[in-house]
Amino acid sequence: MNDQLNDEKMEQELDNQLHAEINSEVDAENVMGESNKLTDLEKLQNEVAEQKDKFLRLYSEFENFRKRTAKERLDLISTANEGLILSILPVVDDMDRALRSMENATDISAVKDGVQLISEKFNKILSAKGLECIETENQAFDTELHEAITQIHAPTEDLKGKIVDCVEKGYKLGDKVVRYAKVVIGC
Repeated sequence: MNDQLNDEKMEQELDNQLHAEINSEVDAENVMGESNKLTDLEKLQNEVAEQKDKFLRLYSEFENFRKRTAKERLDLISTANEGLILSILPVVDDMDRALRSMENATDISAVKDGVQLISEKFNKILSAKGLECIETENQAFDTELHEAITQIHAPTEDLKGKIVDCVEKGYKLGDKVVRYAKVVIGC
């Protein structure tokens, strides 16, 4: 939408410049008056040819600008996730090391602690990038945040219309829900 408005503004500015140049040239020709040997028709034909040339050059410059910005936008979209990927790579390295160490591990609690540390590191990175988990525990069902996959009889009266269980966590990126929490609600 902004590109369309910018395109329209640019075209309007080009039209205004073209009209200003035509008016200044017409004024200059009027001052010269009849001393010029060219007939009025020839003058107008030359002026029209000049203006066509200017218009075609401006139009071509504008088309090149439009194509260049479209290409830059595509390049930006294709590399938009680069920062996120670079911040996740250390977690991938940690997971690889954990998998290698699990092959020879005899102490299962050390493996659990290692995996928990990796999970915490990964969650911190995602939080730093703006991702946050949607709360579901002891919450009222909200269609803006939750997706009900089933209903069950509420174990207690106070859980009617509320979330009884979360099957899959939901996430928000800033204020936008990127994945709704899949929940079971009590009826």
